[in-house]
Amino acid sequence: MSIQNSRERVLTALSHKEPDRVPVDLGATGDGSIHIDAYNKLKKYLGIDGGKAKFIDIIQQTVIPEEKILEIIEVDTRTISLNTFNGLELKIQENEDGHWFIDEWGIKWKKPKYGYYFDMIGHPLKNASIKDLDDYSWPDPDNPGRYEGLEKKAKELFNNTEYAIVGNTQLGSAFELNWYLTGLERFLTDMLLNPKFIEKLVARSVEIQGKIISNFLNAVGNYIQILAIGDDLGMQTGPLISPDLYRRLIKPYAKRLIHLIKSQTNAKIFCHSCGSIVSFIPDFIEYGIDVLHPIQVSAKDMDSKRLKERFGNKISFWGGIDTQHVLPYGTPEDVEGEVKKRIHDLAPGGGYVLAAVHNIQRDVPPENIVTMFKAARKYGKCANFS
Repeated sequence: MSIQNSRERVLTALSHKEPDRVPVDLGATGDGSIHIDAYNKLKKYLGIDGGKAKFIDIIQQTVIPEEKILEIIEVDTRTISLNTFNGLELKIQENEDGHWFIDEWGIKWKKPKYGYYFDMIGHPLKNASIKDLDDYSWPDPDNPGRYEGLEKKAKELFNNTEYAIVGNTQLGSAFELNWYLTGLERFLTDMLLNPKFIEKLVARSVEIQGKIISNFLNAVGNYIQILAIGDDLGMQTGPLISPDLYRRLIKPYAKRLIHLIKSQTNAKIFCHSCGSIVSFIPDFIEYGIDVLHPIQVSAKDMDSKRLKERFGNKISFWGGIDTQHVLPYGTPEDVEGEVKKRIHDLAPGGGYVLAAVHNIQRDVPPENIVTMFKAARKYGKCANFS
């Protein structure tokens, strides 16, 4: 096969055809980036001085890698995200215990003085009644600051580069964002005891998310090849909620959101969902998810070979390189073996973009990060898939 550019390579893979080599990603999708501490160690290891990465997620302390880094490790993707809101920039407060802020949904987050991430500590609808949902101060999806300049930026990326462009709003959640608002215990309890409240809450938040995503697509939808959304539904040992309850109370709204997105763009829809989520994959396929991330291979029933055998002709896989054990604690030889295995399991026939499972955490040695991308090039050609 002739050499492809990055955009061709990614689109070939996501069309379930084998590209010239397995495409790779770092940082384009929001939940597949790198912690600021690991990133700074990587820059030092590569001998890169100066420059400053921007946070893609202040809560997880992850960054969008600088262009020089992406070029060195030959990443095939680039990202375009919603702006930090004009007039709605996070007002991060500091006290003797650390830093905290309240986001535009009213959720309170805190990073302890010697901590590495912001943790959720306040749920604004924890004690809300169904009537309170009408009076709540919801985010304004039409704030023009979210979208200012995005069309120009996306058009320039499309016309002046050959990378696959990922649109990222860090939204698209019919489940996760809503339990952030109420607290997990309240949300799970009310799914059984007060389903009318849950349905009204989910409908309202999905409506607002849908408007934000719709406005985003009005600006960039003609230029992006992938739209990233996310909704964590799994834990290490299985589904976080009953699949039956999901299908009754959550899925109709997730399905509605996907249909809205598909009416506005031809971009592939990428869904981030952590943990053991094999029970939900048939639902994702049914309502139109094209790409599944992060493929948490260390979770129960998430064996990469088995997933490929069961679903590989209907959905693409993005991620798969273990961040719980191999990247932080393995040797470079372990990392190379991990990359070889995931390519062997997931790449044949196309349908695979190689990346770390979720974000690369702060304790991952830079040697292992570099090894991951070198091994992807070494084993990622079609002749090496098997």
